[in-house]
Amino acid sequence: MTLPYAEPLTVIDPAELVLPEPPRRGEDGGEPCWPCNPASNDNLLWSDDTWTLHNPGQTSLPGSVWLASRTHFDSFTDMPPEVATTFGEVCGRVERAVLSLGGVGRVHLYRWGDGGAHFHVWFVPRPVGRLDMNGHLLMAWEDVMPPATEDQIVETGTRIADAMAAM
Repeated sequence: MTLPYAEPLTVIDPAELVLPEPPRRGEDGGEPCWPCNPASNDNLLWSDDTWTLHNPGQTSLPGSVWLASRTHFDSFTDMPPEVATTFGEVCGRVERAVLSLGGVGRVHLYRWGDGGAHFHVWFVPRPVGRLDMNGHLLMAWEDVMPPATEDQIVETGTRIADAMAAM
């Protein structure tokens, strides 16, 4: 596993602390919550009563998708029990749908919550044979690889949606 940069890399000092932290989307004082906005369904691939699955927008890894809860909550610690009981099953379905694209070595599941206060997780495919992109370094590679075309992103999203509907 390697970084997509030539040596030597230069270590920089961490930035100054920002306290209090500014509100995220979906928090009091922040911008509106994107998943709660009905207009945000333009990239919707699949949904049920509990979850929505979305194309990512621009990416260099076609097959990347993000899963959001319909209910507004922020993290695993405040996930309602009725939502928690479906999380593992829907994650398995999404992973199988992404793997069905072919050419996928692994599907990585990531959760970042710094941008918005609405629960969502990312599924990101590592291309088969790309061992240099193992683990957490996949996202560094995603940033520097050539972007996929809109047609590629839409086509893989459609295939994932079809696989989800067939399960």
